[in-house]
Amino acid sequence: MFYKNNLLILICLVMFSFFDKVDAQYEKLFFDLNIKSIDNKIINLSEFKGKTILLVNVASQCGFTKQYTDLQTLYEKYKDKGFLVIGVPSNQFGGQEPGSNSEIKDFCETNFNITFPITDKVDVKGKDAHIIYKWSKENHGNSTVPKWNFHKILINKEGKIQDTFNSFISPLSDKIIKQIELTL
Repeated sequence: MFYKNNLLILICLVMFSFFDKVDAQYEKLFFDLNIKSIDNKIINLSEFKGKTILLVNVASQCGFTKQYTDLQTLYEKYKDKGFLVIGVPSNQFGGQEPGSNSEIKDFCETNFNITFPITDKVDVKGKDAHIIYKWSKENHGNSTVPKWNFHKILINKEGKIQDTFNSFISPLSDKIIKQIELTL
């Protein structure tokens, strides 16, 4: 009898825990925000409304920097279907992005032929994080807060977070490609 009652209580707790789950309210969408480009011009993200976006915090001197090649390949493969990669340089992890915006731009273009947008160097975590990363955390939780360089946040066409991927997950992984194709 004791085990039956405990089992019944456990089942009820599990059932009711599902009722508490609600979607984020999204007072603002990704497309309501903006960020400066690497050339110090405002990028109104509303320009990309209706596109699927892979937001990636990047760094030039990181062990994951070779992911730039895969990000460019991914961008070229899906750009005509409404997909965009946005690289967001940050120097918050191991000081691996110490350069100026012009040095970062030159590095990306010279070494990786990057043609997708790169933003101004910003903080991506903590109290001084850029509004995009604060928005991400408020609406999707801690999985959006980068733990290291080349953390990825997938934004769907509605301007909401679809999924997040840690630095170790290659941009060309089946996991990322599957989620991109679901949102296109």
